[in-house]
Amino acid sequence: MTTLIDLSATLNTHDKGPRPPTIEYVSHQKSAERCAVAYGVQQSDFKGGGYAAIEHLHLTTHDTTHLDAPWHFGPTSEGKKAKTIDEVPLEWCYSDGVVLDFHEKKRGDRISADDLKKELSNIGYQLKPLDIVLIRTDVYKQLGKKDYANLNPGMSRDATLWLIDQGIKVMGIDAWGWDRSLGDMIDELKAGNKERFWESHYLGQEREYCHLERMANLDQIPIPFGFKVSVFPIKIEAASGGWVRAVAILD
Repeated sequence: MTTLIDLSATLNTHDKGPRPPTIEYVSHQKSAERCAVAYGVQQSDFKGGGYAAIEHLHLTTHDTTHLDAPWHFGPTSEGKKAKTIDEVPLEWCYSDGVVLDFHEKKRGDRISADDLKKELSNIGYQLKPLDIVLIRTDVYKQLGKKDYANLNPGMSRDATLWLIDQGIKVMGIDAWGWDRSLGDMIDELKAGNKERFWESHYLGQEREYCHLERMANLDQIPIPFGFKVSVFPIKIEAASGGWVRAVAILD
């Protein structure tokens, strides 16, 4: 029997972090009122006096669970025009998954290439090209809190580069961002340390890759490897990212 584990956060209006989304819920009754006028009919002409419920959303392509396209990191990658989200190959977005557990790392910690190698050794797995590597921090459990963007450890440049060198094109994390907490990076930037500000994001200008942010439930996957991951993004023309319904698939 196939088991599906939802690795996506729920988009809602309770988010107190940066850029909280807004959702206007249009009820069946309100929809009927609007559409009766638009169609030139009476509301009573609709069955039961109601019509199709819809929602209007206002958010960025980098809110909720999403995939960052190379275009997000800069206009070029590896000397070529960077791919936008509608140009990301579908082959990158469905593959064998690997969960690396770093939930004991603290806010602001940098996950290094040596950390990755040690964890892979612990679980007895060797990466292969196009594996989808998922970094577990458990910070997703704080989703909705005001300081959500300032709670996570993150991937260092050398760790991200090492994954790319193993042939990894898509990697993801269950925290606000792939890099370290926003507040720590800003504090360091103000102190003159520019090299560590979005160090993994800016790496995307040199080496082509994508990463997922704001995933959830990585701790619910019962095995560190031996499962599939599906992370197909919404196809938005010329966009820097797209929302993803990420799923782990276990047989």
